[in-house]
Amino acid sequence: MNYPHPISETARQTLRIEARALEQLADSIGEDFTHCVEAIFRRGDRIIVTGVGKTALVAQKIVATLNSTGSPAFFLHAGDAIHGDIGMVQPTDFVLVLSRSGETAEIDVLSLLVRNMGNTLIAMTSKRESTLARRADYLLLTPFEREADPNELAPTTSTTLQMAMGDALATSLLALRGFTPADFARFHPGGSLGKQLYLKVSDLYPRNERPLVYPETSLKDTLYEMTSKCLGATAVIDPLSQELVGIITDGDLRRMLNRHANLDGIAARDMMTTSPKSVHDDDLAITAVTRLKDDNISQLIVTDRRGAYLGFVHLHDFMREGMV
Repeated sequence: MNYPHPISETARQTLRIEARALEQLADSIGEDFTHCVEAIFRRGDRIIVTGVGKTALVAQKIVATLNSTGSPAFFLHAGDAIHGDIGMVQPTDFVLVLSRSGETAEIDVLSLLVRNMGNTLIAMTSKRESTLARRADYLLLTPFEREADPNELAPTTSTTLQMAMGDALATSLLALRGFTPADFARFHPGGSLGKQLYLKVSDLYPRNERPLVYPETSLKDTLYEMTSKCLGATAVIDPLSQELVGIITDGDLRRMLNRHANLDGIAARDMMTTSPKSVHDDDLAITAVTRLKDDNISQLIVTDRRGAYLGFVHLHDFMREGMV
């Protein structure tokens, strides 16, 4: 089919326009931005983020990023704000208003309300001389040459810059607060990223059976222990010291069967692998996942720091947690 514009070229042109605008925005970051971030950091108050139309959607994304990185924030639609919802704004709140032109009717009324209420007004706009910019205590300027669509009308470059500026604001505050991976996990306990930072082996292994045999355990009883405990493996424990001396897996059983035609007298000691792969109960779960992947195995023995056998973790445990 013949199209008025080649699809791939339109896509490349869009990305190039936005990429250039982002480079220019990065070069423009200066004292206005720094002073704004310092003020928010010093006071530690909430940030109310608002906009209308496409900027309202961007505002919601900025709020989500701020909250997830330790800066309390709320979204307020500019249209709703001037029809009563401005009551959610507390005297100490910062109000971050997003507007490409800084001149829309809702934004004009809202910025005036914020000024009259005495809140700190932060403007994010592409127009330095706009009404919004002139009323603001702090200006986060997002200038651009053109929108990225062929007609130069749809909010594309402008909203990309707003989202990027929101990210810059959130990450700058994050850096000042010394926000750590542990803090991130606290705010994201349900996600796989958070689990990598807080979930421990001790949270998983008690769900599984605890198979064990002794070096003199017969082949029949070893098979029963492995199949009844449904892990495809068993630990081998010294009967006197109760120390871990080996592991028997399905693979060990197959190798033993290939080596021995006569199975009379075969015991666990004849099948086990000494120095089994293991993790400590207080290790992070992600440590166990990495070990499973590196060694291409499906289960690990769990011990305490003294080496005492506690149980098993299996690949399926981590799959259930969304970590694999």
